[in-house]
Amino acid sequence: MMELALTAEFRPNEFPSASREQWRELVDAVLRKTGASFDSLVTKTYDGIELQPLYTLDDALEPYALAPVKQGWDIRQRHAVPDPVALMNDLEGGVTSVWLAVPAASLERLLDGVYLDLAPIVLDGSVDAARAMLRIYDQAPVLADEVRGNLALTPHGEALDVIRQARSQFPGLRTVVVDALPFHDAGGSDSEELGASLALAVSHLRALTAAGFEVSAAFEQLEFRYAATADQFMTIAKLRAARRLWARVAEVSGVDAVQVQHAVTSSAMMTRRDPWVNMLRTTVACLSAGLGGADSVTVQPFDAAIGLPDEFARRIARNTQNLLLEESHLGEVIDPAAGSWYVEKLTDSLAVEAWAWFQEIERAGGLEEARSLVASRIAATWAARSARLANRSDPITGVSEFPNLGEKPVVREPAVGIDSDSQAPWGETPPIPSFSGRSDNFGLPRVRYAQAFEELRDLADAQPERPQVFLATLGPVAAHTARATFAANLFNAGGFATPNAGATRTPEDVAAKFKESGAKVAVLCGSDTSYAESAVPTVEALRAAGAERVLLAGKKTDATVDGFVYTGCPALEILNDTYGFLGVER
Repeated sequence: MMELALTAEFRPNEFPSASREQWRELVDAVLRKTGASFDSLVTKTYDGIELQPLYTLDDALEPYALAPVKQGWDIRQRHAVPDPVALMNDLEGGVTSVWLAVPAASLERLLDGVYLDLAPIVLDGSVDAARAMLRIYDQAPVLADEVRGNLALTPHGEALDVIRQARSQFPGLRTVVVDALPFHDAGGSDSEELGASLALAVSHLRALTAAGFEVSAAFEQLEFRYAATADQFMTIAKLRAARRLWARVAEVSGVDAVQVQHAVTSSAMMTRRDPWVNMLRTTVACLSAGLGGADSVTVQPFDAAIGLPDEFARRIARNTQNLLLEESHLGEVIDPAAGSWYVEKLTDSLAVEAWAWFQEIERAGGLEEARSLVASRIAATWAARSARLANRSDPITGVSEFPNLGEKPVVREPAVGIDSDSQAPWGETPPIPSFSGRSDNFGLPRVRYAQAFEELRDLADAQPERPQVFLATLGPVAAHTARATFAANLFNAGGFATPNAGATRTPEDVAAKFKESGAKVAVLCGSDTSYAESAVPTVEALRAAGAERVLLAGKKTDATVDGFVYTGCPALEILNDTYGFLGVER
């Protein structure tokens, strides 16, 4: 009887299916009560792609084979310092390939004892290092057709001779990396990163074929490097779209080629403040890269934005990948995002936007001729992103949201940038190197999303006493806690201490607590009811107690205040103005 009853519960056609229109009508009915509309649920990416709150079978696209059959991905860690102990610790701890950005003279000593047939080596674009690596391979007890990795050269000038030599001696060794990281690290969008990488790859193909390589051989030289971010679905879609785009280039070129992808967790998303949160960011980014089908993944250590990573940071970085592969078994499914209406639609939209951008670059004469076009477009995207970061629409946990003013600083030795050891400091534009084999950043700056808020934190820490903003809380804790928490979060993000009055009964209570604090700036925090009842006398009492600037947490009041703080307000502007008002110089 129990079995029959359970069976009766699961009749597939017992309820009629709801249409998208019916669902939208119900949603609209709820939103109207709050004064919102359905359109408020639709968000846009920096590429202008609309993300809908619901995807259905109507959004389904024609299936597309996106990923080759494989087991997992290559765990690839980067070394910018020739430290044999750190390198061996990585290899013994699960790393399966190594990305080296070290002087050519250090390679032989660094790789002594490394089984080169088991651990592919990827270099960072130096012709001298590439020549040294070929000598090491030639002398190593390894079969020529077992050599894997990438010399990461730019196919121009003397680098072409090295590429020819490598192909002749070691046919399985790739020699060119299409590095899209500079476009991402300058603040570009996902489609801008994809489109520019296509243009860069096509320029490499032209250079190789002009140097005498067959088209199929030219394709075999290339590996692509993309950024993986904590935006899970965008990263998955980006890597899927990248393979689709490259398949189209291969088709037009008359060859059958699968894109080889190296995903690197984003430098731009990393923070120097509360860097422990970077472990969470890189975990999501690594997960996304794996689900997106990357062939190899580099997880940056959590302290990479601060300086040279220590052994603990390296161990956590590699174990992030070990866990996802060995315990979560993410590498055992082919294209796990396939069939998701949302991801399929997003993949297609990204591919369309990226292809249009690639064509625009090509019409301008190719990437080399279109440097100013690329720089100006990415700068515009960075400006739009900066505006959302500044008002905290794009929150940064531990920095612009939930900052910890009492955190113990993490100190590391200075280290070189993730892309090239010739990188300029964060926020500055590195010089444009010639096509000599070194990585080319196309005159683009490197940015970090957290940099503006972290500069304010540094400014606060440099003062003899931490600047403060007093929270003038009205009424019992339950009445003011929401807005007081919001205000504290906002001003803490700029490095300000935020003493508060606690539970109060009268304006005089608030003013007395303010005077004890020694602050010059106060923020009124309460409910709409308490504002109506006591905002005016409280502001008067605060000014009488010495408050030189009074703000209000909310959007309206009958009291005469100097400004407002609220969700979506220009937070960075308010923080900078407060420093200026207090006379704190940068």
